[in-house]
Amino acid sequence: MAKTASDCTTMAEIRENIDRVDEALAALFAERWSFIRRAAEIKADLGIPADVPERVRQVCDNARRNAETRGLDGAFYENIWAELIRHAIAYEKAKLGEE
Repeated sequence: MAKTASDCTTMAEIRENIDRVDEALAALFAERWSFIRRAAEIKADLGIPADVPERVRQVCDNARRNAETRGLDGAFYENIWAELIRHAIAYEKAKLGEE
């Protein structure tokens, strides 16, 4: 059963809810990846390269700001997003024949 952290009184409840949140994160990452796949298709049609540095910076800045707004370590989450972006760019480069 979904609970907030403050509602949990046992480690079992904490673990159950962390697992629930992790599953939701995986679903969101899958949704995000569907947009990466589609971006590669659109980029191929428009002749846009996989790596667009201005957009990379914008996404990293958004990740930092979104984390900090929620009281999280902005640099940590910016680094996670940078890794997501590196993976997406590698995928797009392979799809676009840029390797």
